[in-house]
Amino acid sequence: MTSREVPIAAPKAASLGHPSYVWRFGQERRLDLMRSYVPLEGKRILDVGCGIGTFVRRLRDFSPEVYGIDIDFERVREGTAENPNLMLSVGEYLPFKDDNFDVVLLHEVIEHVDDDVRTMQEVCRVLRPGGRAVIFCPNRLYPFETHGIFVGKRYVFGNIPLVNYLPGLLRKKLVPHARAYLWSDIRRLWRNLPMRLIAHTLVFPGFDNVVTRRRVVGSMLRSLTYPLERTPLRNFGLSHFVVLEKVLPRS
Repeated sequence: MTSREVPIAAPKAASLGHPSYVWRFGQERRLDLMRSYVPLEGKRILDVGCGIGTFVRRLRDFSPEVYGIDIDFERVREGTAENPNLMLSVGEYLPFKDDNFDVVLLHEVIEHVDDDVRTMQEVCRVLRPGGRAVIFCPNRLYPFETHGIFVGKRYVFGNIPLVNYLPGLLRKKLVPHARAYLWSDIRRLWRNLPMRLIAHTLVFPGFDNVVTRRRVVGSMLRSLTYPLERTPLRNFGLSHFVVLEKVLPRS
């Protein structure tokens, strides 16, 4: 089994991840963070790994030219009922011409693609000079593995503690379906590309499911963890947040 293969009986959520089905506080918070670095009004925007198009729908509040691609036919078919600008494709081969978009979003998707470096090459290719890529992806130092694990061929769903702290080969055996990145891991993705780093930090979860079940507990988690994003303890956050800008290569 290669690093990107999962058992045949694995649920779709394991191999492809959970798309955003509804728009909640957590997504809005991430959108606000994105907007602090990336202008969206009137821009041509691509969402790579769009799922059913939840982010595409919200981004259309800023621009009519928002497009999405996803590898899963069922999700794309469901999403096109509300947004015809969704299409079936993979991140490694984006079906767009060069220098086509002002903004490319990869929201919790690059950890699932077969080749994350190739995907970033494609993102860079379709971005216009001056265009910006936004990446959210799992942090290896977060205390929980949020993608579940495989015990043999049995998939165990849930937030599994301390898996990300295991040696790389052992973690890969338990989590063959999703990567998690250290700072050094994620920065290799654009090392040889004409892109400059605009922002790189880490964010804690939205805790939307906790708030739904136990509002007081969820609110406490937000009030306790969000101030940590302004301290070195942000290194234990759920996700990396990265903004890159495409630059013209030097002649």
